[in-house]
Amino acid sequence: MSDKEVILTQDGLKRLEEELENLKSVKRREVAERIKIAIGYGDISENSEYEDAKNEQAFIEGRIITLEKMLRNARIINNDEIDVDTVSIGSKVVVEDLEFGDTMEYSIVGTAESDPLQNKISNESPVGRAILGKKKGTVVDVNVPAGIIQYKIVDIKR
Repeated sequence: MSDKEVILTQDGLKRLEEELENLKSVKRREVAERIKIAIGYGDISENSEYEDAKNEQAFIEGRIITLEKMLRNARIINNDEIDVDTVSIGSKVVVEDLEFGDTMEYSIVGTAESDPLQNKISNESPVGRAILGKKKGTVVDVNVPAGIIQYKIVDIKR
């Protein structure tokens, strides 16, 4: 990961900081204990417990480095910066699918905190890109693998 700016909401910042703290204070100790126990089993060249623990340790250390870099390059979006006239990062947007009449509410977030299952979509996703900068009442075409979907922006909130 390069030194690319990472856009985060206040909630996203808090979650990443909590994850980093957990990895450093809890997970590191747990995996160190697993390694110590596995070494106690003897020959580590054919010790799957040792190998698993070392792999987990490598993953944890890699994630710590990634999180530290993300936090170092973070730009935090404050709630008072969120414009309710146009869609921006941090906005909650209600859109209506014009073909089926379904309405959905999405939170527009940076890629680091996107979670489609929680309706948090990235500003770089097809829907995020299509509605970013648009006003309430605007109809947008979203290019998706299945074709083009038309959404109408029904509401914009903080």
